[in-house]
Amino acid sequence: MSPTTALPALPLTSPGAGLVTLDPVRTALLHGLDELLGGLAARLAAPEVVGPPLLSVEGLTKLDYFRNFPHLGVSAARFAPEGLDDLAAGTPAGDLALTPTGHLLPSATCYGLLLSLEGADVGADGLRLSAAGRCFRNETHYDGLRRLWGFHMREVLYLGTKDGAVAHLEQGASFVQELAERLGLTLTRATADDPFYDKGGSRAKLMALDPVKHEFSAPDGTAIASVNRHRNFFGERLAITAGEHGTAYSACVAFGVERWVHAMILAHGSAEQALDRLRDVRS
Repeated sequence: MSPTTALPALPLTSPGAGLVTLDPVRTALLHGLDELLGGLAARLAAPEVVGPPLLSVEGLTKLDYFRNFPHLGVSAARFAPEGLDDLAAGTPAGDLALTPTGHLLPSATCYGLLLSLEGADVGADGLRLSAAGRCFRNETHYDGLRRLWGFHMREVLYLGTKDGAVAHLEQGASFVQELAERLGLTLTRATADDPFYDKGGSRAKLMALDPVKHEFSAPDGTAIASVNRHRNFFGERLAITAGEHGTAYSACVAFGVERWVHAMILAHGSAEQALDRLRDVRS
């Protein structure tokens, strides 16, 4: 009996739209894939950090978040103290008043890292960080592991020079393609319209001429990884410098881990067969 078939089958169902509990096989896939995706950080000597679980509205406003992605934000709020007794008595939560906290749940891992570096000098040689976090997005619809309300995102972030940012993304793209080949995944690379800054005026024109984001997608169109060039936008907004080079440029390579699980099942026919392939790659 193989290790895969020895994993128990559990009577798990979805607890709600966009929500999922992964069974033991898919959980093993997620953890094993995340370990492999962490190989980019090891290759680039990017130390692992843990980002904050909440992001301040004030900080996100500096980054044009509410001009670019207002539909994605998931607010963190408290039940008003005067409503707690009603809540305990069974009053529907949607009928009770909420008190804003001034914070959102992260919709991407890099925001918390960038906000934590506000005012910093990352040095002439630049800085790399790696982090994985649970991210949350309001979506118009949800679809299995392809589109979730909450999911895991691993990112490797670079801050430094313009040339360093370009090199970071080239290395990231090569890593994605190499790992996909090892795992038996066929990915398509394409430009994506998802800027990290205001979409109006000259920046939008520059985006059309020089795209800042490329996605790697499975055959069914699911984007499982992306390389994102922020130019000096975050450096300017957060006063992050790179020694004598002045305002820092930044870039990140991002992986949606549940989407990698989906892509593996799509490619290999079942979660069990996908896990067998993953174990072969890791052995």
